[in-house]
Amino acid sequence: MIAARCSHMDMHATTSGFEQQVSLRQLRYLVALAEEASFTRAAATAGVSQPSLSQSVRQLETALGAPLVERGARVLLTPLGREVVDRARRILLEVRDLADLRAVGEAGLLGTIRLGVTPTLGAYLLPRLVARLHQQFHDLRVHVRENTPGLLVEALAAGQHDVILAQLPLPAPGTHVERLFREPLHLAMTADHPLAAQDAIGREHLAGQDLLTLQRGYRLAEQTIAIAEEAGARVRTDYEGTSLDAIRQMAGMGMGLAVLPELYVRQEIRPGDDVVSRPFRGGRHYRELGLVWRSSAARSGAYQRLARELVACVEAIGISYR
Repeated sequence: MIAARCSHMDMHATTSGFEQQVSLRQLRYLVALAEEASFTRAAATAGVSQPSLSQSVRQLETALGAPLVERGARVLLTPLGREVVDRARRILLEVRDLADLRAVGEAGLLGTIRLGVTPTLGAYLLPRLVARLHQQFHDLRVHVRENTPGLLVEALAAGQHDVILAQLPLPAPGTHVERLFREPLHLAMTADHPLAAQDAIGREHLAGQDLLTLQRGYRLAEQTIAIAEEAGARVRTDYEGTSLDAIRQMAGMGMGLAVLPELYVRQEIRPGDDVVSRPFRGGRHYRELGLVWRSSAARSGAYQRLARELVACVEAIGISYR
């Protein structure tokens, strides 16, 4: 019993000693070094002198009892260094989340929210959302950045975004996914296309048709491929659009049919255009949108409120996508 207590006391003393040797500043400097791969650039990023940064990294290596970086013309992380950097990023994110929670309250829409969004959605919904938030929450600032789904997930994990708005499903381990609404899809074509005479598009209308798609990596591209396979249509492999505008323009030139979301159609396709759109029969095809944030985020209450505002924003347009 005495030996067991002594062993526990020794372990506690060892842990406490290690905690005293490692600081958040050292972890920040190591992460900066990992991102910049240069002591000079990392020091500039961290706003300290190069000797100070180098000394802090060496102190961290001493505390861990092993090298974390290979020092040369280009700084490389050791295997242990990569593991420590991954954990350091998570620690620093949680510390920042705690600071945010203290500053604005768990459910307060105050301060700054860094929102990542896919290009297939941002321009067609966020202006309405930002205007709505500005009217109700004067102390809230929303910083919006667009990117592809895969890069959005990486940026969320790295703490560059607080929350992301994207089409589901979105593979993002360690996150909370808040489903928001379903958005019907439409089929766009030239105004003189035979299918323009239809009120709604059924599966039988697509047989043998050429469908245009976004570049791989977008969930909408995967949906278009699935629709084509189901209906006996063809997906053009010689062209992948980088935006919804791009595939709409290609459809307008008679290069194929484009599957487009309703929010985009409402904003970008007007009577008299060279492109017309028709809904899929019975609303059979749609995309599901969601808000995603890290499960460990301290401001989950604020993000839940943001989700409710997004749903209200969509309903205010005059359409219920539930």
